[in-house]
Amino acid sequence: MRKAPTILHLDMDAFYASAEQASKPSLRGKAVVVGGLGPRGVVATASYEARVFGVHSAMPMAQARRLAPNAAYLVPRFGFYKAISEQVMGLLRELSPLVEPLSLDEAFVDLEAGGAAWDDASARQVGARLRGDIRAVTGLTGSVGLAASKMLAKIASEQAKPDGLVVIEPGTERALLGPLSVRTLPGVGPATGDHLRRAGIHTVDEIVEAGEDELVRLLGKAHGHGLYAMALARDERAVVAEREAKSVSVEDTYDVDIHDRVRVGLEVQRLADRCVRRLRGAGVSGRTIVLKVRRYDFSTLTRSETLRGPTDDPAVVREAALRMLEGVDSTGGVRLLGVGVTGLADFTQEDLFAQAAGAAGAAGEGADHAVEQAADDVSAEERDVVVERRWVAGHDVRHAEYGHGWVQGSGLGRVTVRFETPDSEPGRVRTFLVDDPALESADPLPLVEVMGARPHHP
Repeated sequence: MRKAPTILHLDMDAFYASAEQASKPSLRGKAVVVGGLGPRGVVATASYEARVFGVHSAMPMAQARRLAPNAAYLVPRFGFYKAISEQVMGLLRELSPLVEPLSLDEAFVDLEAGGAAWDDASARQVGARLRGDIRAVTGLTGSVGLAASKMLAKIASEQAKPDGLVVIEPGTERALLGPLSVRTLPGVGPATGDHLRRAGIHTVDEIVEAGEDELVRLLGKAHGHGLYAMALARDERAVVAEREAKSVSVEDTYDVDIHDRVRVGLEVQRLADRCVRRLRGAGVSGRTIVLKVRRYDFSTLTRSETLRGPTDDPAVVREAALRMLEGVDSTGGVRLLGVGVTGLADFTQEDLFAQAAGAAGAAGEGADHAVEQAADDVSAEERDVVVERRWVAGHDVRHAEYGHGWVQGSGLGRVTVRFETPDSEPGRVRTFLVDDPALESADPLPLVEVMGARPHHP
């Protein structure tokens, strides 16, 4: 008996960029690129309008600017995207207890496990209804693929893009896969794809023609057997409801290498605080603190320190990270810093602050003092840079007179703001001094004002 197409794969369309366009009326229908805006930044997401110019995710931002110089370039608002993602994942969990999120904008759902679908017709109906619910709740679009396995459902959602629904019916899988590139199959990245290409294997049909023994010879036993099975449309991977996080970490890549040792210490302290905020947001704590330092020559050093119990205390994480920094040679400059916590648990040990303080000794106290002293020694020029960086391109602000808006850009002591909301007409642009007391940071506005507006389904 053939399996019904009851594995659903949802992929939100150009998620970050689409969320920004929905939030900012002046950007709708225009090229939008979201990512790191510094010289070393990369593209996180490009709108479909930007993709016309060849811009795509993971591309260096400098290259994207050359291809689409007139696009809007924005820094990601991850808190905003996460809030939308939680709404979407909530809709998926109404369909089944087996929901496997892959990222903020992508997930698998086992519809049969929730009794939501059992054959082609019921699966197609659920997919169509889900797309409508997502639009009603978030104002955004998602593409849905339905098939009998995870691999085929993901391929179907790719074919459905943008804003579509594709069902791969039982019995059609081999004919569909045959002419596709080998890169379509899970586990075939650039290196494996090149290896197969050198062997004269370009399509899925050619994998089948080569035979299982040849695949094992080329790729090894495990990979060869697995890839041959997928080429025959065999994929037995189950939808896994929970993917437990093993670590929480943050890192920053700097536009200009940092040479000042005191500045490096300040950055580590700031990253430790950000890491703890993520820990607390996830409701977990951790035992092992990790410091990552990438130097000017791209060499990367990683140091770790394990505590006697889990913590989410920012002072403990800061002190541990600074102690490890003392043993790292940053001569020549630092281009990336990161702080992480592993060994996660859902509780904390209250006396860890005293433990960490006792373990720090004179070296730890010296590092802490250096950070405190540096706060008083920052030059006026550096303080100005900090103030200007407050106004991040694409992020939300509120003005006492003009209301809600978003930052179009800042520099030379000024910040440019466009005043508009998700349900307004494209707004006017005004420029202010960066320290204008009437201007302040603001939380993002919801894309859909009435969250319960979606239809009720019996």
